[in-house]
Amino acid sequence: MASSSIAVRELPLFPLPEVVLFPGRPLPLHIFEFRYRMMMNTILEYDRRFGVLMIDPTNGEIAKVGCCAEIIHFERLPDDRMKVLTLGQQRFRVLEYVREKPYRVALVEWFEDNSTQHNLYEKAKEVTILLHDVVKLSAKLTDQKIELPENLPTLPRELSYWVASNLYGVAIEQQSLLEMQDTQERLQREADILATTRGNLAARTALKDAFN
Repeated sequence: MASSSIAVRELPLFPLPEVVLFPGRPLPLHIFEFRYRMMMNTILEYDRRFGVLMIDPTNGEIAKVGCCAEIIHFERLPDDRMKVLTLGQQRFRVLEYVREKPYRVALVEWFEDNSTQHNLYEKAKEVTILLHDVVKLSAKLTDQKIELPENLPTLPRELSYWVASNLYGVAIEQQSLLEMQDTQERLQREADILATTRGNLAARTALKDAFN
């Protein structure tokens, strides 16, 4: 994962409804608004980086914590529209807005998870087992072939980002996981979510088997 020695910098921002980007995770985008076409053309001449912030679906507010995205591939379309593939880099906090037009630019600071003495690999193993259980039950319930990717992260922090990015329809929960600075806490929260999901799927699968 790319990093920066500059702790504070100005960063163009791209707020998106109910989208939370995590480090190391891909985010494809279709750029069509004029202001964001301007932004992309500008950053492509610089370092190809911008910040992704979630717009809260309940109140329309823009989050104060986001993730830097780096353009790794782009394709120009008619009318100057673009398709871009980005990859999440560092997380950041918005310190203050420098300007808001034609697109938002803010002074941000990078941050990472705090160091810990906990054995994170034990918790990561628990999360991985729960993931396999959820996938197995989902496949049985839907009569579909569902498998985890072969390159599932094994490092605890990277695994926690992978799991968080693959939660669907829970943008507020994802934002909370993004803002956490404790890998152990993030993995535990994900273990709780997966355990609840596993229980619900097991009950539905048992019900399905009873009527078949």
